[in-house]
Amino acid sequence: MNKKESFLIGIRGLLSNKTRAALTMLGIIFGVAAVIAMMSIGEGARQETLQQIELLGTNNIIVNKLSKVSKSSDAKASYSAGLTLKDAEAIKELNPLVESVTPLREDEMSVSYKTIIEEFKIIGTTSSYPETFNTKVLEGSFLKDFHSADYSNVCIIGPGIKEKLFKFEDPIKKKIKIGNLWYDIIGVAAQKNVSSSGMKNLGIRNFNNDIYIPLSTMLYKSEKKDPNANNQNMFMMGGMEGIAKTIDRNSIDQLTIKVKSSDDLKEAAHLTKRILDRRHFGTQDYEIVLPEQLLEQKQKTQKIFNVVMGAIAGISLLVGGIGIMNIMLANILERTREIGIRRAVGATRADILGQFMSEAVTISVLGGILGIILGFILTALISTYAEWSTIISPISIILAFFVSAATGIVFGIYPAKKAADKNPIESLRYE
Repeated sequence: MNKKESFLIGIRGLLSNKTRAALTMLGIIFGVAAVIAMMSIGEGARQETLQQIELLGTNNIIVNKLSKVSKSSDAKASYSAGLTLKDAEAIKELNPLVESVTPLREDEMSVSYKTIIEEFKIIGTTSSYPETFNTKVLEGSFLKDFHSADYSNVCIIGPGIKEKLFKFEDPIKKKIKIGNLWYDIIGVAAQKNVSSSGMKNLGIRNFNNDIYIPLSTMLYKSEKKDPNANNQNMFMMGGMEGIAKTIDRNSIDQLTIKVKSSDDLKEAAHLTKRILDRRHFGTQDYEIVLPEQLLEQKQKTQKIFNVVMGAIAGISLLVGGIGIMNIMLANILERTREIGIRRAVGATRADILGQFMSEAVTISVLGGILGIILGFILTALISTYAEWSTIISPISIILAFFVSAATGIVFGIYPAKKAADKNPIESLRYE
């Protein structure tokens, strides 16, 4: 008897007990589906992390302005003007590890074009912004140094703004009104992949809905009411009492510092803190954020999640494998006389072993295929309702298929060997 005949006999045995075979497959189906879902979530999280690294920059340090300040006991702490352009200049000059410093100020402003009026995020920044934040321009160009020097009324719009205001038009050289001023559109930024989870976990905004204008224009032309603008600081200089100018003209919301090497991030952050502490007289009116550390923390959380999901998938496959073994042992007991007859008419131990191994592998492979289909469905449901980023890679499908086949071999070999080892004479006597 050849291997093909043994295989066909095994298949016929399964078809004669369809319900039992289907129930045996359930553990494999759910186990493989769990593997597919777990790997798709893991791959989706990995891709999302890479996108977030691209958005925030691996070599960046972010300094944010704090509205609620914690002051030291030193009376000089009241002299702090908050986060200003002077801080950016000092960091660039005094920190040798820094490549560039990009100041940023933002505000929600009314934007109008023809009959459309909406509120959008307006970002005042400089020409170094695209390199710092890996921002590409789809049409036109980004801000240049002379735009800031001339206090130009120009802007670059995000792709989300183009979709809302210029759905069927070319926005380049068009004029839009931002606040109380008219601006010429000189560029359209390229689309960025910003997920809702990324915005929540990392505290980032949807860059696609931003409008960029020169920082100098925003500071000296645009109207932005600073809640602290009327809080004038009193100071003593040369024995004369005076009133400090309001800080609104130089106040910024964020500094993004690009470090020359990612290896120097922590040291550069430490030096930056020392510079700002001295300039702000110990006032903690700012916070330093390292995107790399936020991403590392997210990756650690994701690894824990993957381990838990992997354990669940592994338990499901283990239960499925044990189910195959138990059902096959019961099946062999019921078919003891059949085994004896086959041995009596010339079937060898290898033939019996092949017959039952083919049954086990067929159950696990069919279960694997159905599990892969269920895995696709589960992944789609997770992506839709949980709003998680999921990506099914070819490797996960191949791995799931081979794991299911291996489960059938590992858990099928003991029952198959037990069937092959049965004594033909005693098997024929079995009732």
